[in-house]
Amino acid sequence: MASLGLNMDEQKAVDRFRKDVVEPSMKKLVVLDFYADWCGPCKALTPLLEKVVGEYGAKGVVLRKIDVDAEQFIAAQFQVRSIPTVYAMFQGQPVADLTPARSESQLRAALDQLLAQLPVQAGAETAEGPSVEELAQFVAMGEQVLADGDAQRAVSIFNQVIDMAADHAPAHAGLIRALIAAGQPEVARAALDVALADPALAAHPLVIAARSAVDLASRRVDDGELAALRSRAEQHPDDAEARYAYAEAAFAAGDRDEAADQLLHLVAHSPDWNEGAARKRLLQIFEAVGLEDPWVVANRRRLSRLLFG
Repeated sequence: MASLGLNMDEQKAVDRFRKDVVEPSMKKLVVLDFYADWCGPCKALTPLLEKVVGEYGAKGVVLRKIDVDAEQFIAAQFQVRSIPTVYAMFQGQPVADLTPARSESQLRAALDQLLAQLPVQAGAETAEGPSVEELAQFVAMGEQVLADGDAQRAVSIFNQVIDMAADHAPAHAGLIRALIAAGQPEVARAALDVALADPALAAHPLVIAARSAVDLASRRVDDGELAALRSRAEQHPDDAEARYAYAEAAFAAGDRDEAADQLLHLVAHSPDWNEGAARKRLLQIFEAVGLEDPWVVANRRRLSRLLFG
């Protein structure tokens, strides 16, 4: 892609594209997905691309996504007229239009044909495994999918990363939290046990936080118990212990908004109760849910305003 006569923003876009797409494509087959957040068909196609490309990772195939709203100059260079548009890139050049491949079988057939024709360097990738950058990309994708509320698809993505790198702590931690979000606490406990069997994983801060998530999710509260604890907290608004017990029950029942409200009330009005138990529990919940989760970000701001405002 030429760089003469470009303004500063266009040059930055070209530099990003070279680093993220062109450079990896010199040895690998890059599946380049042009999409937008508002595009319904794009959202339908994304799980297919993630699944199939993840399966072909050891063969030297990687996925790169281009947001057409954020990267209008790049999209214009490829003459993208509609989305989703998907190309295969090799050695800096488009080698196939994969847009018509809308099923797993069609996409696999197209990739198999390209891999048979092109000198993609899969051998080194299979021996050495995916790069740190590639693993980080997949984990970030899984975290975003989880934050968007599709826990089951996040489970699939994190499992793919673990298949590629069994000792990757962020993927194990993400898998555990995704399983909890998907309503599978027993499976999450089993996934945690797998991680804890590896001393290096067990000592990783993300896995430790995931362990807290499993502990929090292990409690079960029926409607009667929750109602009784709510009634006690309402009847005794100055009883910090009652409010704290209700907050924990609310979180266990899946009402994290109510849990946060109750714990933040304790931080505001009884900050020293039980050696700051309310603040500590909030921080534990934030770690368990995931520090990048929008809900956590919003409630961390609320906590910060109480502590420092």
